[in-house]
Amino acid sequence: MSETLSTVKIRPETKTEIRKHVIIVRVLHNFGVLTRITSLFAGRGYNIESLTVGKTNEPNIARITIVVEGDERIIEQIIKQLRKLIETVRVRDITTVPHIERELSLIKVHAGEDRARDEIMRLVNIFRAKVVDVYTDTYTVEITGDREKIEAFIDLLRPFGIKDIARTGLLAITRESAKRKLEERKVE
Repeated sequence: MSETLSTVKIRPETKTEIRKHVIIVRVLHNFGVLTRITSLFAGRGYNIESLTVGKTNEPNIARITIVVEGDERIIEQIIKQLRKLIETVRVRDITTVPHIERELSLIKVHAGEDRARDEIMRLVNIFRAKVVDVYTDTYTVEITGDREKIEAFIDLLRPFGIKDIARTGLLAITRESAKRKLEERKVE
């Protein structure tokens, strides 16, 4: 009796480090597409940290920026599921690709005394923010930047008393210079 040995191919284990991933999804701008995408995440128990949606320069195409935490295996599953949706045009994880990230925040802060107003204006100038609304005892400040910049600005405004904060989700776009360098390396 002869024994047959079979070989089993074992897929190398992917890294299990959990970290923030930025996923860009281009979809047909149809009714209900956002619901299908968020349901996909909810149905699998994945939490979306940030979600930003907007029109693109292409007619009937929307661009969705999703920030989600997970390891490589989870992100790979998410991307595969997103690609299965009929409305999906393109999915890309740009976490490791050089890119620009920005967020917008509107912060309503108490500014009753002259001294407080002067200090808030000094911070506004340092952070290149701008005051977009003034009332007798409040300033509403608009700031754009990466998450760290906005968090630092908010921390410095806390002693004055923050009345309200509204933040957008993260927007991200790949750097063109990095994209061209990658293309040049492929040619060589």
